[in-house]
Formats: sequence, C-alpha cells, structure tokens
Amino acid sequence: MSEAAASHITDRRELTAAQRNAVAELLRVSPVADELGRRFAAAGHELHLVGGSVRDALLGRLGEDLDFCTDAHPDQTLGIVRGWAEAIWETGREFGTIGCQRDGLRLEITTFRAESYDQVSRNPVVEYGTSLTEDLRRRDFTINAMAVSLPEHRFTDPYGGLADLAAKVVRTPGTPAESFGDDPLRMLRAARFAAQLRFAVHPDVHAAMNRMAADLDRITAERIRDEFTKLLTGADPITGLRLLVDTGLAERFMPELTGLKLEIDEHAQHKDVYEHTMTVVRNAMSYEQDGPDFILRMAALMHDIGKPATKSVGPDGRVSFHHHEVVGARLTKTRMKALRYPKDVTGKVTALVALHLRFYGYGRGEWTDSAVRRYVTDAGDLLSRLHKLTRSDCTTRNRRKAAQLAADYDALEERIARIAAEEDLARVRPDLDGNAIMELLGVPPGPIVGRAWKYLKDLRLERGPLDRDIAEAELLRWARDEGLRD
Repeated sequence: MSEAAASHITDRRELTAAQRNAVAELLRVSPVADELGRRFAAAGHELHLVGGSVRDALLGRLGEDLDFCTDAHPDQTLGIVRGWAEAIWETGREFGTIGCQRDGLRLEITTFRAESYDQVSRNPVVEYGTSLTEDLRRRDFTINAMAVSLPEHRFTDPYGGLADLAAKVVRTPGTPAESFGDDPLRMLRAARFAAQLRFAVHPDVHAAMNRMAADLDRITAERIRDEFTKLLTGADPITGLRLLVDTGLAERFMPELTGLKLEIDEHAQHKDVYEHTMTVVRNAMSYEQDGPDFILRMAALMHDIGKPATKSVGPDGRVSFHHHEVVGARLTKTRMKALRYPKDVTGKVTALVALHLRFYGYGRGEWTDSAVRRYVTDAGDLLSRLHKLTRSDCTTRNRRKAAQLAADYDALEERIARIAAEEDLARVRPDLDGNAIMELLGVPPGPIVGRAWKYLKDLRLERGPLDRDIAEAELLRWARDEGLRD
C-alpha cells in the first residue's frame, strides 16, 4: 500500500467529534508546534506530531509533552532547534531522539525509524527509516500510529487508528505476533491501555498475548515495573489486572496474583480470594481523594497474597488462613524488590499488608487505650491509608455484619481522635529524653540509653503521658531490675 493510498486527508468540513477535539487541542499548542514545523520545512525536512500526542489530542486531553517524528537525523534536528529552543537535551540521541523545551512545552523529536529488536535483550536496535508510514507501522498500537503533519495540519492514519479509537479497541498496526515479537513489553502495554483508557483488547491481540506470554521473561524488571505501575493507577485497573491473569502475563512477573484464584475464602462469600481482591482494589479506589494512590492500590492488591501458603481446613471443614498477613508482607517485600520498586515505596506497601488485619477483634471490646496507641504508632504516617484499606477489606454480602464492621471502625476512628487530642499521638515519645536518661542513670551515650528509651516509650504507650517524677521513678526501677543500679 502506498503512503498516499494508506493515508487519508480530512478537511475541517468533514471533522468527526474526535477530530474536533484534536483541532481544539492543536490550536492550543499551535504557536509552538507550527513554528517548529515551519523551521523544519525551511530546512527541507518533514515534521509530524505523532503517537500518543495525536491519540491524546483526539481524546481532548493533550498534555504539555509533545512527540514528533521527522526525516531529519539527530544532528540536523539539533541544528534546527538551536537558538530557538529554551533548553535542549540529548539523552535519547542513541535512539534518534532530541529533546527540547519552548514556552512551557516539552518536545521530543525522533528520526523516522524502522527499528528491529535484539532477540535476546529485546532492546531496540535503531535503524533510521525513510517514510512516515514505515515509522507508524513500527509503533505498538493503531491508536498510537496516527500523525498530524506540521505546519499544514494534515492528518495521516494508515492503519485505522481513528476507527479503533472510536470503537475503543486496542489493536496492532501489523500482526500482533509481529508487534509483540519486536517488543514483548507491548503485551503488558496492551493491558495498561485497557486500564488507562477503558478500552477492550482486540481478540487477535488477546490470543497473541496468551501464546507469547513467556516472551515477557526477556524484559527487564524496571520496564515491567513502570508499565505495571501505570496499569494499576489507571482509570480501570481491574480490567487490566484480569487481562494479566487471563493471558498468563501475571504468571511471568507476579505469580502470587494468579495463585489467589485457587483459594476459597473462609466465609465462602466470594468465588475465591482473587475475586475478593479485585473488589478490595475497587473499594480502595473509592476512598482516593487526590488522584490515584499507588501505595494504597498496591496494598489492596497484595493484602491477601499470603493466603495460599497459610491455608488450613479445620475439623468442621472451615477454611482459615492464620497469620496470612505476616506471610503476605514477606511475599510483598520480595516481589516488589524483584520488580525494583524503591525501598520507601516497598516499605509502605509491606507495612500496610502486615497491619491490615490488626483492626479485627476491636468490636469485641478487647482493645485498651494502650492497644489504640500502639495501632496508631505502628501505622505512623500510613494511618490514613490503613483506615482506607481496612474499610475496603470489608466485602461481606451480609448487610448486618457489614454495618457492624463499619460502625466498629467508626468507633475506633473516633477513639483515636479523642486520644490523639488528649495526648498528641502523632508524636508519641518517652516522657524523658536521652539527655535526661543519661543524667539520671549516670551513663554515657550507648546501648543502655537506647534500651532505657525503648522501655520508657513502651511505658508511654501502655499508660499514656506520665508526670516527670513518676517517669523518673519508673526509669530508676527499670535500672535496678536490669542490674544497672543498686
């Protein structure tokens, strides 16, 4: 198919609603984009807005990052943007990309590519292409294989991306096997786009994901992590997660998720723990206030992954998963470490998994003020997320039980607020600081001070604030019991 035959050019009298969105978005960035297009034209080169930028323009949500392609090579691109761009970066130069900034917009300009992939590492081996259609064909999905030429605003769509955008379907420009063979990460990207855009995956794409799932093993953990994070923080992560499980992709990098389908929960209120987990993730999303919260969603996804390893069946046939939160926290840490998540993110998710069962039993009236203080102290700055996770974990269909659990947690939050107002729980500290401990015991800095500090903090959690003379008396008593004083 020739480029002329493959392309179609639409004038503004024939614009669809999606294209009208694109025109409105393009007019917003036109002063920069068109000026850049004119500079490339004056130098004898083509310039096209392309890929995700065109897709997002059609959806009416074009951001401040714009992607372009050109027949100019990187050195030629540099010559065109020097003196015009406010800043230039060359970090993507080996892949044919030059980045620059102008009027608050970040622009990435990439030479036409006809790249292939190293069949071992799956890293791109860059070969420059010679045409726009060839460049578009190498892209992952048809919805990312459209272009707008600048400055004339000619719309090019050789592979039916506009129709797929209207139909809300994820499809590849060539065959799925060809696309995924080039870069297996595209299978995970298909699930990510389904989650982000609420699109369906074309049956041919779904079938190829099933057949080729094992190829994901050749992709680095960091690339998988980044795509999975985008999926989980998408508008509809449940659809994306189900795709990962149904196609076998989850088995390649998060097998614990697939394993949940094997376990029936102890109350038989759900098809299995997997379905319960999907519900908890959806519930957690309903508590978000400032956009997607990856830490909360990840904790909701992982909170029960310890159940398969802790399953036991009692004499009465009831299934239980004792200490699954402890095992789950350990598995979560291992899995997130393997995916190269930052330590602080992993630590927060792991802590939430470990704490998510702590609340149960509160309604029986067994919690002292000391238990409430420890709950707040152990949660630390995760307390708000822990509240949301615990509430999200209530998925029982028994309305009376659900109402009772909600009332119990309301009561706990009220009790936390009352004690916090009285004692400033956010900054629980021993009633004596390190200097006072050293002075009273006559010891230098060292392990003894640390042990004494911990004892006083535990005492503070147990009994609440103490007067200084009582705290000093308790410290001296502890020192005598430890053999540090006569």
